[in-house]
Amino acid sequence: MTAYPTGIDGAREDLCRYLAACYYEPSAAFAEERLFDSIRAAAAAIEPDLAEVAERLGAAFAATDVGTLLVDYTRLFIGPGQPRALPYASFWLTDDPSQRHEATQVALDFYEQGGLDVGDDLPELPDHAAVELEFLYRLIHAANAGLDDPANDAPLYSRFVSAHLGAWIPAFAKAVDAGAETGFYKALGEITERFVRAEQNRAMTLMN
Repeated sequence: MTAYPTGIDGAREDLCRYLAACYYEPSAAFAEERLFDSIRAAAAAIEPDLAEVAERLGAAFAATDVGTLLVDYTRLFIGPGQPRALPYASFWLTDDPSQRHEATQVALDFYEQGGLDVGDDLPELPDHAAVELEFLYRLIHAANAGLDDPANDAPLYSRFVSAHLGAWIPAFAKAVDAGAETGFYKALGEITERFVRAEQNRAMTLMN
């Protein structure tokens, strides 16, 4: 297998933002833009076992029509009724609905520390899985590029991955697996959990 063009760290950046895209409404554009080829290549560069899950993710998307994926997406993440796997950190970080605003504020505090201005044009709530993965991409990219930027902060990266993202993604991914009716979303939950776990391991190494 040829080396990933920008190395393992570049693959981490790419996989992060590609996975974030998968948590938005499914679209034929995913296939048209060869999203799953890119996910598979990035996953293989990071960890061989991830490539197998990425392969299943792409195959499941190709085998399922977008309408069926949209129904599963809606049932999982939106409703009607109680969604099967709400994609918000605040839902998983506290059992007390009155405390969920504070849990959302934790995500906003991380963004502020990383120099991210969360404007009114944000497509989702700030603690949505896609937004949090996009912020993780920002942190990884800033470190890789050596940017003079608040996001280039190893302790911030470690805290975000270990104390925040890694604290809710495993339970969320388990709910996605249990509630999904398509192989695509089952594989998406699995690859997300495994990628975040790999980032947690990397953060632990940085902290030691």
